[in-house]
Amino acid sequence: MQAMRPTGVENLLGEEELIVSKTDLKGRITYANDVFIRMAKYSWKELMGAPHSLIRHPDMPRAVFKLLWDTLQSKQEIFAYVVNLAKDGSHYWVFAHVTPTFDERGNIVGYHSNRRKPDPAQIERIKPIYKTLCTEEARHANAKEGMQASFEAMVGLLKQQGVGYDEFVLSL
Repeated sequence: MQAMRPTGVENLLGEEELIVSKTDLKGRITYANDVFIRMAKYSWKELMGAPHSLIRHPDMPRAVFKLLWDTLQSKQEIFAYVVNLAKDGSHYWVFAHVTPTFDERGNIVGYHSNRRKPDPAQIERIKPIYKTLCTEEARHANAKEGMQASFEAMVGLLKQQGVGYDEFVLSL
């Protein structure tokens, strides 16, 4: 299943809508609500078992996903602004809250994500930051090195502002 190239067409999530999905430990989708299916423009059958990265937009810095996975694997929740790519090439922005799911012994058994419509002003503030991070990633021939350089640039930005990632995201 190959996602389309971005068309530049934006779809807006409704004010009261909530996208919900669950994944296994490898990031494969195990649950998607009807809002996710509608916004992503994939069928339920296409989504189940597919990697959540199926909807990754090329304008989304890989460094943000590194931070997300690092945070989740340390048993912490994370908030992030994310631009997703629908099957038809359109995109949609979300404010995501992702949490690990635990079993009775405290082991992570999966992940749960709720996504809401973000404030447009916050998206306008994050876009140039994401563009800078993607540009840094693209400067490197090796994708892993690019992601690491972008991640270090993001950490540097946070240090420069004297805030942690959560505080930064919630202050936009």
